[in-house]
Amino acid sequence: MNDLERQLPLGKPTDYPADYDPSLLCPIPRRIKREELGLVEPLPFQGFDLWNAYELSWLTPRGKPVVAMGEFRIPCSSDYMIESKSLKLYLNSFNQTRFDDMESVCTLLRQDLTNATGAPVDVHLTGAAEVGAWQVRSLPGRCIDDLDLEITQYELQPELLALAVDPGQSVSETLYSHLLKSNCLVTRQPDWASVMVRYRGGRIDAEQLLRYLVSFRRHNEFHEQCVERIFFDLLRYCQPEQLTVYARYTRRGGLDINPFRSNFESQVDNLRLPRQ
Repeated sequence: MNDLERQLPLGKPTDYPADYDPSLLCPIPRRIKREELGLVEPLPFQGFDLWNAYELSWLTPRGKPVVAMGEFRIPCSSDYMIESKSLKLYLNSFNQTRFDDMESVCTLLRQDLTNATGAPVDVHLTGAAEVGAWQVRSLPGRCIDDLDLEITQYELQPELLALAVDPGQSVSETLYSHLLKSNCLVTRQPDWASVMVRYRGGRIDAEQLLRYLVSFRRHNEFHEQCVERIFFDLLRYCQPEQLTVYARYTRRGGLDINPFRSNFESQVDNLRLPRQ
């Protein structure tokens, strides 16, 4: 176990405080994995980590519970990301705390997350009645999961992309797969995701792309780090002129994390997929 793993609350017996406590947030330096990948400033992408928090509650001044859903957008330019269990513990600390109104909660969340990550975090809260009207949607583009392939590689192998591009065919297309699976860096619990790749440049062979995505199946890394690795590997081996990688991970502990990285787009829809 390394120093980072020893600092994290993952995999340890934990109390669940019900009174507001911002010290529960556990920041993780982004630079550690980026240095491992060879990512240096200026970063080859922009984007953010889009978190949806479905288990958010507090009390009114008269003690009546309020429930809401939180949407947090943490810039990928921040020095730190937030470890997910610590965010869950932090949000639970609102449960027995009294606030004047939803805007007071929103302001405090924005302040604490900005302080923890080192960059301005966008926070939006939605009441339970509004969330009920949201529709399940699909990722845009073409799904590549029905390709008839034999796959034997389940250890990460970026070299699968080495011969995946045809520079003689320039295209603009969006591909996606529901078959991305990796494992938590510390607990080794499985993380399940759908991932979208939008690019312009030499045509990327969909079969090789799918083999590459499946090779994450035994890989141990946090959500945000996996998406940055996918982006970097595609940029390095396929050299597209434009590239977006957007992953929608399934919910755990009332939270889903959806990293978005692009070198030409600045925003993406917060769409809920069937598995979310």
